[in-house]
Amino acid sequence: MNLSSIQLRNFRIHKQLSLNFSDKLNYIVGGNGLGKTSILESIYYMCTTKSSIARTDSEALNFNEDFFEISGLFKSITENNVRIYFSQKDNKKLYFKDGKQISRSADVIGKFPVVILAPADHNITQGAPSDRRKFFDSVISQASETYLYNLIEYNRILRQRSSLLNQIKETRNERLLQELDAWTENLINKGSELIEQRKVFIKDFSGFVCQSYKTLLDDYEIPGVEYYYLEGSSTNVKEKFQALIKDRKEEELRRAANLVGPHRDDFIFTINKMNLRTFGSQGQHKTFQVVLRFAEFFYLEERTGNTPIFLLDDVFGELDTSRSERISEYLRNVGQAFITITDFANLSYLKKNVDDFHISLKEGYVNYA
Repeated sequence: MNLSSIQLRNFRIHKQLSLNFSDKLNYIVGGNGLGKTSILESIYYMCTTKSSIARTDSEALNFNEDFFEISGLFKSITENNVRIYFSQKDNKKLYFKDGKQISRSADVIGKFPVVILAPADHNITQGAPSDRRKFFDSVISQASETYLYNLIEYNRILRQRSSLLNQIKETRNERLLQELDAWTENLINKGSELIEQRKVFIKDFSGFVCQSYKTLLDDYEIPGVEYYYLEGSSTNVKEKFQALIKDRKEEELRRAANLVGPHRDDFIFTINKMNLRTFGSQGQHKTFQVVLRFAEFFYLEERTGNTPIFLLDDVFGELDTSRSERISEYLRNVGQAFITITDFANLSYLKKNVDDFHISLKEGYVNYA
């Protein structure tokens, strides 16, 4: 799959922008504040219906404007025109595919697979468990529609059960406990499905991590990915889930919080069997983040049969020359990629082929080289 072109109106700094792309590497070059990252953000919007940066759609509006529009043409076996229109006045975002409005994000996610490597990825290896869950949920959801719908349903159950726990805490109404038992059963059933799906995924995904790490660093370091669920591994997920939630029932009622389930799990990264988060250097963290995104790319390509779009935002400035060279060479193994950089002069190891595009952003105009 490739993105052939994109048009932006009132999106971030771009009042009006139209770009055509190579189906190979697209280097987006320009100084700070010229909207390089915004172009990647707009591509991510079309692939997922949401921003890769902003918490709300209104944050992506051009100054003093009340709407933005993103449109683009995807090409694979067929062609798909995608258009996103956001109105601040109506506080509404509309997503259109080939002129037909799509009302649910779940009907878009996975149709245009995308991988983004950005500075914020440091949260995956160095941040909270929720950052790692967000990463892995995103990868699995793009590859499995079943997982995506299970995740959506599980989150709905969490919200309902949380509301009920709050009601019980506030009203002391014991009749609500029977209703809580019903939601608890739903939580265990759907949560157990998610855990089993994650277990299968990690076993498969780990191979892609090891292969990408070997390509970038040979056998100097051996990576690992482990799934820590239900406060420790268990052969029978459902029984462990039931036992834990029974043991913590009084605490859940006291705190009015869901304390057991896949929304509390974590993923552990290791190098040479040492915990990366505890013992890893900054260079090892950054390399692992890059490896995770390459692994995501090749995993999605194999599982979906559709080549993802690869977005790399300001990656090379944080790596040493040796690792940057390896990554730039590895990029030749992906399909279409979009790479933001400030200056080619300082990155002489990036080799531009005849099929690549060098898109230079200047004040008020765009230049192709």
